Amino acid sequence: MHRSTTGFAAASAIRRIGLLMLALGGMLAPWAGCTPPQSEERVVAFVNGKPITQTEFDHEWADLPEATKARYEKEGGRQVFLKELVDHELLLQEARKLGLDQSDTIRDRVRRYKEKLLKDELLKDRMKTTVELTKEELDRYYEEHAGELLTSLKVRVSQMLLPNYPAAKDLETQVNRVGDFGKFAQRYSVDYKTKAKGGDLGPYRKGLVIPEVDEVIKTLKPGMISAPIKTEAGYYLVMITALEPEIIQADQAKRERLRQELLYLKRKQYFDSVIAEIKARAVVRLADGSRSAADGLTKR
Repeated sequence: MHRSTTGFAAASAIRRIGLLMLALGGMLAPWAGCTPPQSEERVVAFVNGKPITQTEFDHEWADLPEATKARYEKEGGRQVFLKELVDHELLLQEARKLGLDQSDTIRDRVRRYKEKLLKDELLKDRMKTTVELTKEELDRYYEEHAGELLTSLKVRVSQMLLPNYPAAKDLETQVNRVGDFGKFAQRYSVDYKTKAKGGDLGPYRKGLVIPEVDEVIKTLKPGMISAPIKTEAGYYLVMITALEPEIIQADQAKRERLRQELLYLKRKQYFDSVIAEIKARAVVRLADGSRSAADGLTKR
């Protein structure tokens, strides 16, 4: 029978479930040769005498994701799925015939998988409370990482430092006339940390500039140059420009990363409280030599 890629993927998923059921039911007598059950329940197929009931079929169908059901509908509907179930049952019967249900490896894998399912089910039940972030928590976390993030003032800052007021005033006039702040900063600024970059300080952030300059920046519009700003170091001229869209997008990505990070920390805190509650009612004693064994693991 020709099988589509989608059908094969579904069959693989069903086989994985089936292998679990195979191992759990490995102690039962083989189905081969059994007569149909003495009940009125509808049977949709017999595989070497073993019935696949309507209830079993409906249960398997209901477990499929909606997208998988939709793909089956396009390829022939439930009849195609039934053929996959028949193939699945044939594989299970063959596996039993070969004694795979008695394999220690399979039993161990099933045991570990069952334990994982039990833990997941317990945590799902205990952690019914939805962990969410409040605006206050998120704002506080953003504030803690202010050095990484843009502020609401999304502009790029450039500055130049001049030794006296006349020089600063003259350059303010020239920049307003010619419009090339960077070239004038490279030539005349005495701020040697930013001079080579044409006075470019990058995107505006909290603490980027000294308070006197910061107050003026908040009054400027993009493309404007400030009047000379008197400071202990001399007189500053400052200009702001609009940020590139790529920088704003990168900042949004950082904010989302920080949000996910904080959400993870809050979920982990809640998870730890659940574990602590269970542990408080338990008696845990480490075996002799366990500390040295654990130390050995960490040193590897």
